[in-house]
Amino acid sequence: MRAKYFIFISVLLLLIAPFAAYAEPQSPVEELNNISDQALQMVKLHRYDDANRLLNHFSEEFLLVTGDGRPFTMDELRIITVAHDEAVEAVANADLGHAERMNRVTKFRLVIDAIASTHQPLWTEMEGPIMTVFNDMKTAAYEGDNDQFHSNLNSFLSLYNVIYPSMKIDINPERIQKVDAKVSFIDQYRPKVLQEASSQEELEGLESDLQNIFDDMTEDEADPSLWWVMISTGSIIILTLSYVGWKKYRGDHDKKKDVQKEHRN
Repeated sequence: MRAKYFIFISVLLLLIAPFAAYAEPQSPVEELNNISDQALQMVKLHRYDDANRLLNHFSEEFLLVTGDGRPFTMDELRIITVAHDEAVEAVANADLGHAERMNRVTKFRLVIDAIASTHQPLWTEMEGPIMTVFNDMKTAAYEGDNDQFHSNLNSFLSLYNVIYPSMKIDINPERIQKVDAKVSFIDQYRPKVLQEASSQEELEGLESDLQNIFDDMTEDEADPSLWWVMISTGSIIILTLSYVGWKKYRGDHDKKKDVQKEHRN
């Protein structure tokens, strides 16, 4: 299965071309968005030094934009700064695998898009994979399938972690805090969610909250010129994060088997 994910990702990397805008002159914020996209494209191609240079260039341009009085809120400034720092650390850290570097730079890319977008932001394109893996997780919980529940939950958390900062840009704080509290409960109390009907009600509540968020965000039709970048970026995110979630689950599962083996011996 591990080889299958690498093959899928490799094929997508060859097929997906960088997105470029050929419209009128870009605004300063659109330029920042373009730089973040270029940085992600460089990471896809394993060109980490080029990605690092682009991220440093972003920092310089961002200081100019904020110095000109761009009305970023304090929350937006904090989210951008944290996402940028994580992306810079990821491309500079040779000990991190490619999938983890992709995760962190993608998170940064989606944050900047959420700031710049006047139409449907890129993170909303993750509705399909997120709700699909969530439904698989919920089914596994109701059926008491321990392995499938943990595997699907890890995949869901990987996806959720990448879009969470972007959601905070577009969703009011009370609403996103409500969702995040449910996610934390399900992750922290996994055995209860598997065994207790009362805890499984949290799954139903979270599913409803997430679906309502996606529905509210996709009421307005997206700019047609963005569809290709949405599809291409979404595809690579889905496959990369699915692999990360599966790898984490397999690592935990193998470690548990080794411990059990040692005890028998």
